[in-house]
Amino acid sequence: MTKTNKSPAEAPILTEEEILAMSDKDYMNPAQQAFFKAKLQALEKELLKNAGETTEHLRETVLVPDPADRATIEEEHALELRTRDRERKLLKKVQQSIVAIDNGEYGWCEETGEPIGIPRLIARPTATLSLEAQQRRELKQKLYGD
Repeated sequence: MTKTNKSPAEAPILTEEEILAMSDKDYMNPAQQAFFKAKLQALEKELLKNAGETTEHLRETVLVPDPADRATIEEEHALELRTRDRERKLLKKVQQSIVAIDNGEYGWCEETGEPIGIPRLIARPTATLSLEAQQRRELKQKLYGD
């Protein structure tokens, strides 16, 4: 359970299958860090592209005289803005995860310090808690509220 300080830039990018096939003793080695950094950077690029498209789409708004059509367009814009707001929050988590990789802290549970696990990180690369810690947090929120 020791955190590595090796640079992920030195390692080649492996596939998901190769990452999953590695043993537990190889957890968060430079190859795994490089894999997750590349995955996070691709996600970051996609989120930034989507934000730019939303900005362009909202600028293209045409005024329509029919109130029903106008309401439909406004509802579509509201939905798009809510989606972008969720993506903005995800972008912040992605950027924090990239910084954590650079600091050698990525892949370790914030609460327990234990490994989060490769399968969980592949499914959710921005995860900061192990599955057990996340379940405890969600149960607490369910029982006591935020």
